[in-house]
Amino acid sequence: MKLLVKYIPFLCLVFSAGFMLAQERNDVISTEKRFAVRGSVVESDTNNPIPNVNIEVSGGAYTTTDAFGEFRIEAKKGDELIVRHKDFETVYYIIKSSERIKVEVQPNKMDEYESELFKSRAATQVFKSLIDSAEVYLKKDAKKSIQFVSDALKDSKSVKENSEAYEVLGDVYMHWKQYDLAVSNYRISIQNRATNTVKIKLAKAYQLNKNYQESLATYNDIDKTELSNWQLVVLYEGVGDVHQNTKTFDAAIDAYTEGLKVAQKHLITPKVTDLNSKIAQVYDAKGESQKAKGYFNESLKLAKTQNKKRGVEEKIKVADFQNNLSDYSSEIELRKEALEAINEIESDSVFDNESALTPQKQNYKIGNAYALQKDFGQAITYLEKSIEEADDKEDLIVQKDATRKLSEVLRDAGEFDKALVAYQKYVDLVDKVYSKKEQEISQAARFSKDIVSKQNRILSLESDRALSESKYQLNIQQARTQKLIIYSLIGGVLLLLVTAFLMFKYIKQQRLANNLLALKTLRSQMNPHFIFNALNSVNSFIASNDERTANKYLSDFSLLMRAVLENSEEDFIPLEKEIELLELYTKLEHFRFKDKFDYNITVDKNINGSDFVIPPMLLQPYIENAVWHGLRYKKTKGHLNIEITQNKADEIKITITDDGIGREKSKALKTENQQKQNSKGMGNIKKRVSILNAMYKDKVDVFIDDFQNKEDKGTKVIVTLKKD
Repeated sequence: MKLLVKYIPFLCLVFSAGFMLAQERNDVISTEKRFAVRGSVVESDTNNPIPNVNIEVSGGAYTTTDAFGEFRIEAKKGDELIVRHKDFETVYYIIKSSERIKVEVQPNKMDEYESELFKSRAATQVFKSLIDSAEVYLKKDAKKSIQFVSDALKDSKSVKENSEAYEVLGDVYMHWKQYDLAVSNYRISIQNRATNTVKIKLAKAYQLNKNYQESLATYNDIDKTELSNWQLVVLYEGVGDVHQNTKTFDAAIDAYTEGLKVAQKHLITPKVTDLNSKIAQVYDAKGESQKAKGYFNESLKLAKTQNKKRGVEEKIKVADFQNNLSDYSSEIELRKEALEAINEIESDSVFDNESALTPQKQNYKIGNAYALQKDFGQAITYLEKSIEEADDKEDLIVQKDATRKLSEVLRDAGEFDKALVAYQKYVDLVDKVYSKKEQEISQAARFSKDIVSKQNRILSLESDRALSESKYQLNIQQARTQKLIIYSLIGGVLLLLVTAFLMFKYIKQQRLANNLLALKTLRSQMNPHFIFNALNSVNSFIASNDERTANKYLSDFSLLMRAVLENSEEDFIPLEKEIELLELYTKLEHFRFKDKFDYNITVDKNINGSDFVIPPMLLQPYIENAVWHGLRYKKTKGHLNIEITQNKADEIKITITDDGIGREKSKALKTENQQKQNSKGMGNIKKRVSILNAMYKDKVDVFIDDFQNKEDKGTKVIVTLKKD
């Protein structure tokens, strides 16, 4: 039989034109962007697939066609694709993009089949065009990309095409960090047709969704002998990532080392760099700094031979490592080199504020390193640069952090007036960050809702497709009527269950987001109240011309405020931190009312402060009430007692008692406005406790009663805190 080979490249919609222009012609071949090339080898007269055809790329990748005659191989532009088989002549082809290649082996008498062959191509062209469009919009517009996949599923004619569509859908969700939906779609893809490529993606999605055991099980289920060299390296790297996430560092190093051996053997240079860097990070996490340093030196050397962006990324990682070692001079040198490279790269690339490759972040870290070296002049210069660049790029997070650090450096340099101005700007920025975060939460909720809605429509489409297939089979074979109906119903029920599960998960996430927003709102109401009262104390010292006392009080107050603001984003903080805040706050109140009360703070020695967590600023309002509404009005000198004890292994009790005038007398002395303000403050505390208990299953309990049966009844507050 005389054989004729044809190539039919399909639509090539790959990467955006800007990215293609950014690639340099003189880059080392191994550092150029790789992509997946898909194709098939079939007999043209019967359209039967030809399995076990040898597929090789000049760059080193190798695979074979599967039972469906399909293949997928990693390559880059300019590589030579070689197709070998004992039954036909070897074929050579230069790869231009991530195109689809179809190799048809045809007999002499082709005319009688030509018409049918053309129809077959036209039928599959629409599906493949839609999938290509979905891949083009994958990183630009999630909704549009999902819509293309949905349209492709309507034109799907086989389980192979279904599998490919759901794989692309999983890729969309992976890019937009909807990892649970990515897992669902990769699993559907594998159910239609299992491939090692999708299994690797599923394992990665499990890892990012924190399903670590499922991720390891998926990686271990893959037959390594069927993988290309590149895939094998990716597998070992993925296993190492899971172990690093679960802090099983020795297992992570073993997996990364195996991947490194394969990458070095087959000259997969980008992965050699990545794995050296990751091994260094694991050793750093283990506290083995010397070993980490050796691997970082190797990764830094290799990264310099690649493109500029990769080199800058590695310099920043090594600079962070030098910071951990307190080697600030080396850190500053690396960050300055990285900063110069970033300024060059920015002319061709755009980095969002989430990226580490932004000038404002590097200037901030350089300023921080100079501050740690006590070189306040250089620190101030770089921190001011960071603030200016962050303001220009609307990076509120870096602007906030740099402003806070600038305030600290100015204070340490003795420029207290400038430090206070910077600190006031920092407080204003904190409020702006809160507002921005609230907007982001709302936008994320709407985005998730739209994504889930589109996913549900796709699942409904899958259900409709299954029902249509059932009807088609019903018309052909009457004898299988009952089975087809039963299978269709089961499929519909499963789809409904999946839909219900996704909706339940979405509602749960929405409730969590609402609770977090409510907690932030309550905390934002408490902080100004606390700041106002403390500033009143400073004002009273200034009014009495006691400048020295006011300065000392203000210094202690700034320490307390810094700690309060740093913890204001957290739902819970370690008990030991709350005790430090408690001691500092009580010290400040006693500093003002020395003639009104003495205090004592007792902590059970058996309590490990790091074992328990507590909502920040939970205890401060009760101490404030004890001082301001109880002890302050007592005719004789009173006493405030704070006792922290542990009666059970998983529970501690915090008791706050005062022998002040008591709640009833205090209420009688207050004005109507004071009663309203106090009620609002305690109401906020009750709401916080209620929300936290709803989220964390009755973690905090508060009990308030009179302290003693005397004229001055005092007040007793018992806070019970349970361990996770």
